[in-house]
Amino acid sequence: MPYKAIVLLSGGLDSILAARLMKELGFEVDCVHYHIDFAACAGGAAGAEKAAKDIGVPLRIFDITKEYLGILKKPAHGYGANVNPCIDCKIFMLKKAKEYMEKTGGAFLVTGEVLGERPMSQRKDALNLIEKNAGVRGILLRPLSAKLLEPTIPEKEGIVDRDKLLDIRGRSRKPQMSLAEKFGIKEYPNPSGGCLLTDPGFAKRVKDLFKHNAVDVDNLLLLKEGRHYRISDGAKLVVGRDENENMALQKIAIPGDVYLKLKYKQGPVSLLRGKVDDDIIKHAAGIAAYHTKFRHEPSLEVDYWRRGSNIRTTVSVKPASQTEVEKIRIQ
Repeated sequence: MPYKAIVLLSGGLDSILAARLMKELGFEVDCVHYHIDFAACAGGAAGAEKAAKDIGVPLRIFDITKEYLGILKKPAHGYGANVNPCIDCKIFMLKKAKEYMEKTGGAFLVTGEVLGERPMSQRKDALNLIEKNAGVRGILLRPLSAKLLEPTIPEKEGIVDRDKLLDIRGRSRKPQMSLAEKFGIKEYPNPSGGCLLTDPGFAKRVKDLFKHNAVDVDNLLLLKEGRHYRISDGAKLVVGRDENENMALQKIAIPGDVYLKLKYKQGPVSLLRGKVDDDIIKHAAGIAAYHTKFRHEPSLEVDYWRRGSNIRTTVSVKPASQTEVEKIRIQ
C-alpha cells in the first residue's frame, strides 16, 4: 500500500505540479485546500476543485475565513509589501494540515513552494522559520525545490527518492511551465497571480478598514466588488461597475445596508454601509449619480431603500463633480 502524501493545493501552478509529481512518483495523494473567502488565491476553492479534478486527485476544502481574521489583524511576523501576513498564513495552514495528516494517516506534508519565488515567505530563512513554528520540520516536503533544501525524513528513510525531486528556484516560472507541458497540464491560473492581500489596490481598501476600526468578514468580503468611497468616518459607499457587480452587491448586503439607484434612468446599483443619516444618504446619492452617463444633468432623482425592504424613498441631487469623487475615493 503506497504512502499517503498530504498536499496543500491552492489551485495555483506550483501546487498543481507538486501534487502531480507526487502522484507520478506513486504516492497516494490526498489534497487539502484552506479557503479564505475575502482573499482567495488562484481562484479560491473553485480553482482548487478544478485543479484537483484535472489531475485526478481527491480534495478536501476547509473554510478558515473567520479563524484567519486574527492573523490578518495582528500577524506575529508582520506584513509583506501590502497587507499580506504571508509567514503567519503559511504557519497557520501547515498547522491545520498537520492535524489533518495525523487524523487521516498521512505520512508527510507537501507544498508547491519554490525557493526564492516569493520575497517574504520563500527565502531559505523564512522557509526554516515557517517549518519550526508550524511544528512540521522534517515532515514537510517541497518537491519543486527539494534538492536545494535539507533532506526531509521521508527522503532520509528512503520513502521518497530524492533523485527524482527537483531543484527549481527563483521568480521565473519557465521551469514550472515546461514541467506542466511535460505532464500534459494545459489549464492553470496565471502564474503571476496570488492572494488579494498582496494587491496594492486591495490593500488600500483593507487599510481603510483598519483606520476606521471596521475589520470584519462582512466588510472584507465587500472589498472585492465595485468602486469604494469613504463618505464619513462611519460610512462608506460601494458603486457597482457592471451588472455582475450590481448583483454581487445585492447578494452580500447585510441588515442596515442602503441601496441607491437612479429612479427613472439606467445606472449602477450602489451600496451604502455604516452609520447613515439624511445628509450621508444625499452625499452618497450624488456620488452614485456621478457614475452614470447622466452626470452632466443639473439634477437627478435617486431611489434608496434598506436591505429587505420594498419601501423606496426618492431624493433629488446634483451629481457630484469629479473633484468631489476623487477626494473620497479609496481606490
